[in-house]
Amino acid sequence: MRQGSHGPIGVFDSGVGGLTVLKALMSHLPHESTLYLGDTARVPYGTKSGEVVTRYSLKNAEFLLERGIKLLVVACNTASAVALPALSAALPVPVVGVIAPGARAALRRTRGGGVGVIGTPGTIRSGAYQRELEAAAGAEGVKVKARACPLFVPLAEEGWLGGDVPRLVAREYLADFARSGVDTLVLGCTHYPLLKDVIAEAVGPRVELVDSAEATAEVVASLLEEQRLLATGGGTPAHHYFVTDVPERFVEVGARFLGRPIQSAEQVDLSF
Repeated sequence: MRQGSHGPIGVFDSGVGGLTVLKALMSHLPHESTLYLGDTARVPYGTKSGEVVTRYSLKNAEFLLERGIKLLVVACNTASAVALPALSAALPVPVVGVIAPGARAALRRTRGGGVGVIGTPGTIRSGAYQRELEAAAGAEGVKVKARACPLFVPLAEEGWLGGDVPRLVAREYLADFARSGVDTLVLGCTHYPLLKDVIAEAVGPRVELVDSAEATAEVVASLLEEQRLLATGGGTPAHHYFVTDVPERFVEVGARFLGRPIQSAEQVDLSF
């Protein structure tokens, strides 16, 4: 049963990165309540098999569904790549991943020079963004250049968002993107928006960045409106956070991703 317009939006990720998606949701939908689940005990998902990620994702979704969510956002790129069909089939509420919104936003913005995608090794290896871009482009086609940028994740989590080290890493990964004719670059990892400035500097001013978190929030806002699930009334929205490991580091690091303090997070057991 759907929970109606009064239910919260549920969001899950393997850790703290999905908080950039939650931040975008809060900005686009300031009247909505949210439940965020970070599966910090089993992070990262990118190194695990598709079968295992799907099993974890279904368990995460079950936990949030039991708490009355009206829509599920799969903020994890890996889970979006491999578990979205299973989640959509199993859940009685709408399910939105981060890959299709980011890919389609890039196609709307490209000027015909090609689309770049950067993400974790698991996301890039899955080919999910590449397939979504090619399917959405259809007969017109699209030139796609994809690259894994694994060092961006620890830089974001440690707060190394500017200075010589992030700039050097970004130039090493991305200097050839502009030369290859790419005019649009999808930030295909939830950590990467924190490094948007150094990424933009590395690719140059002619390459437009597409934040999958922002694109996902826009899709969620449209979907809630279409299905008449937007929050009504003037009550104050509530935001609750759950993690599967001790919450101290999540609270500390998560505030950087969310752009606001996280007062507390509740540890929960999702073991099978």
